[in-house]
Amino acid sequence: MKKNILLITMMIFMTCAVFAQKNYLEESKEAKTKRMQWWDDATFGMFIHWGIYAVPAGEYNGKGGGAEWIMETHKIPTSEYEKYAAQFNPQQFDAKQWVSIAKNAGVKYIVITSKHHDGFSMWDSKITKYDIMDASPFKRDILKELSDACKSAGIKFALYHSIMDWHQPDAKSKGSIHQNTANPDFNKYREEYLKPQLAELIKKYDPAILWFDGEWIPEWTEEQGKDLYNYLRNLKPSLIINNRVGKGRDGMQGVKKYKDAAGDYDTPEQEILAGAGQDYWESCMTINNNWGFVKADHNWKSAQTLIDNLVDITAKGGNYLLNVGPSAEGLIPGPSVERLTEMGDWLKVNKEAIYSTKGGHPYNDGPNIRFTQSKDGKSTYAIFNKAENNELVINAVQPKEGAKIYMLGVQQPLEWSKKGNSAVIKLPAVLPCKYAWVIKMN
Repeated sequence: MKKNILLITMMIFMTCAVFAQKNYLEESKEAKTKRMQWWDDATFGMFIHWGIYAVPAGEYNGKGGGAEWIMETHKIPTSEYEKYAAQFNPQQFDAKQWVSIAKNAGVKYIVITSKHHDGFSMWDSKITKYDIMDASPFKRDILKELSDACKSAGIKFALYHSIMDWHQPDAKSKGSIHQNTANPDFNKYREEYLKPQLAELIKKYDPAILWFDGEWIPEWTEEQGKDLYNYLRNLKPSLIINNRVGKGRDGMQGVKKYKDAAGDYDTPEQEILAGAGQDYWESCMTINNNWGFVKADHNWKSAQTLIDNLVDITAKGGNYLLNVGPSAEGLIPGPSVERLTEMGDWLKVNKEAIYSTKGGHPYNDGPNIRFTQSKDGKSTYAIFNKAENNELVINAVQPKEGAKIYMLGVQQPLEWSKKGNSAVIKLPAVLPCKYAWVIKMN
């Protein structure tokens, strides 16, 4: 009798647990808008690709190539690649310094790799010994230090996590160079490794975003993506999840191939949408050529290019997720810091035209002018990086007669006149910043 009562009790509990699961795939547009609001307002984030691949730093047996893909690029056997974990000891890592660099740059959220495709966990995971605490001499919880520093600085903390895993035996595709088991069981990997690790990350570090990657492997399906999306949102309802959780991403441009694809926003990679986006989107891009640290990669984008990218993305209604690849010592490369500092100096003057704005309609006026709008629609910002004869000619947006026009960073209103269908604005003799300037039209 007691056994029957216990069995009935367990069945009731399990039934209640099932019914307690909410289907977040049916979230209303209003609820999603509210959940996404901080992200939409933030506009500018920092991506951090960091792991034991920083040890070889893009070179294996005298040959270059690979960065965070070095294990696959050079077909390094799992047992040999594991040796990099034993060498990973970033004594110069300072979470507060990293967050200070981000804050000075004007960054509003940070996304760091918790686990890349190589399978190494950058936190003290109870699911595996292949992690920062058990497999490396460093034995500090990087994610805890960084999440605490972000919280203190008012920056949102987020995590990148790879669905693909070259180290975990059951995650292998048959015939893979890294396969070390005769019959890999992907379902077992998903239910007993991937999901428990993600639950652990949510419980330990409370990320605002989970940024997935590696979803292109044949074992992963849209159905699994939707299941994972729902599973994670039930653990943390406010969580934001990118579209790489499922199979809906269409190539590097990253927009959804079909309307009901899993994920909250699109993820163009190393490119910017050609026109204004129709949904939430975020362009992830590198400062040099690589995501992870490569000692031979000195092809740094200029501050001018990075600011132009930020302006273009903002005008088209997107977010800019700009990557840094720290060294094995725990340092963000100096050229990255220099360029981020330049961006921060520019944003100190012009932030009003970037954060908490809407994409312009239209978003551009030729190649050198981009438009954004204030949320209330009362102000239009014309952001330009080139002008001639000390004046700016605007054709696509017409200020009303008698409207006051300002340049951000300049106190006095600017002189302007109408010439046919154009507004001709006289620019100040001394400009308030470098790289690009903002005209505010009320």
